[in-house]
Amino acid sequence: MSSPEWRSLEAFILEKMSEYKMPSVAIAVVKDGELAYVNAFGFRDVERGVPATPGTIYGIGSITKTFTSLCVLKQVEEGRLSLDDELEKYVHLRLGPLGEPVKIWHLLTHSSGLPALGYAEAFIEGMLGLGEAWMPVAKPQDVLPFLSGAESWAVERPGRRFFYLNEGYVLLGLLIEKVSQRPYWDCVKRHILEPLGMSRTYIYAGDVEKDPDVAKPYVLDPQTGKPRSTRIPFGIYSDGGVMSNALDMAKYIAMLIGRGRYGDVEVIDAKLLEEAETKRVEVPWKLLGDEGYGYGFVVSESFFGRKLVAHGGNVLVYTAYMAYIRQERLGVVVLANSMGYPMSYIALYALASVLGEDPVRKLPFLLREHVAKTLEGLYRGYRNTVSYTVKAKGDVLIVRSRLGEELYLLPEEVREDYAKFYTYMRGYRIPVEFYIEKDRVKLILDRYLLIKPR
Repeated sequence: MSSPEWRSLEAFILEKMSEYKMPSVAIAVVKDGELAYVNAFGFRDVERGVPATPGTIYGIGSITKTFTSLCVLKQVEEGRLSLDDELEKYVHLRLGPLGEPVKIWHLLTHSSGLPALGYAEAFIEGMLGLGEAWMPVAKPQDVLPFLSGAESWAVERPGRRFFYLNEGYVLLGLLIEKVSQRPYWDCVKRHILEPLGMSRTYIYAGDVEKDPDVAKPYVLDPQTGKPRSTRIPFGIYSDGGVMSNALDMAKYIAMLIGRGRYGDVEVIDAKLLEEAETKRVEVPWKLLGDEGYGYGFVVSESFFGRKLVAHGGNVLVYTAYMAYIRQERLGVVVLANSMGYPMSYIALYALASVLGEDPVRKLPFLLREHVAKTLEGLYRGYRNTVSYTVKAKGDVLIVRSRLGEELYLLPEEVREDYAKFYTYMRGYRIPVEFYIEKDRVKLILDRYLLIKPR
């Protein structure tokens, strides 16, 4: 991709950072096993005016689950366990939703039958002083008593339905420790970090605090609407506790693209990695329309006709996303020190651009955002008898009447010349249509035709 195309990506990132008040974003694009592009935008420390760098450390959140999955598969490769083994064989916890035992592959695929139990949310919110939650799980073993009685919370038998379960990946970390006779992080370092030379990827507070280039964590202050610094929620482990940087993560992605190999080093057997990248259960959230979950990886077969493998991460003060297309030997990672604009949107924008596609017009979620933005403004009825103001929030529209009544419009069909949304008014589900013409936009809302100039 030429420099002007990178400029387009950079302009997109800066636009979203400005709109969503994000302190910094770092990105790396890998092509054919090498860094094709790397950059960082904004501040790793806003108060001191210190810029982020490609080596700045961020929390990668649940991308950690891919590390945990590979470590479990290494135990399979070395003959220490089978994915069909029951969890209770290794971890002293009775977990049998609706009378069926939970197996290791159920935890890897988030299909244990248990819905999310919220330990991580309560832990992070408590650590950051947000809300009333307090969950003092100082070590992974503390999650075991938290899970006692969780069977009664089951809504499905194992292996049948996807429920994202952080607690399941905590259990997998404990499983790794049991079968390897090593601490979880020692396994990650031995099997992944050291072979790849990922020397600045951490999980312990002591290691992070010694590093001179760490992104300060931020939340958006609801009163000022600006980023406010807070603390790093140390203590999360095999489900989301890894902290890394764009340069280290580029090596990790290059290894995944290389079928488990990085240079002369084999990290994981290629066949086991292909098993991890095979869809096992459908996921309820879909950007591309066909996503499923494998062993620690989200998989789609429909990214411009190619197989995309990905995972995101979010610990409230750090967000991240990585994705790769093996057949193109192409991958990307995006990291930020706040919530706000989805890192997945930036990452997929970058991949689409490298493939020569127009991201805004070809990626449906970006097209919806783009069109929603063009629909903003004041719409007036016949002789100004009625008027409504339209404001976009992502791909959702908020419509406000003169009297302050608000309607939320959800997208149903979106094109560049026409958009159909729906809302509920006085209990009725009603369609709302926009006709996007060269010099004006016509809005049909309930009984009214309203127009705004472009």
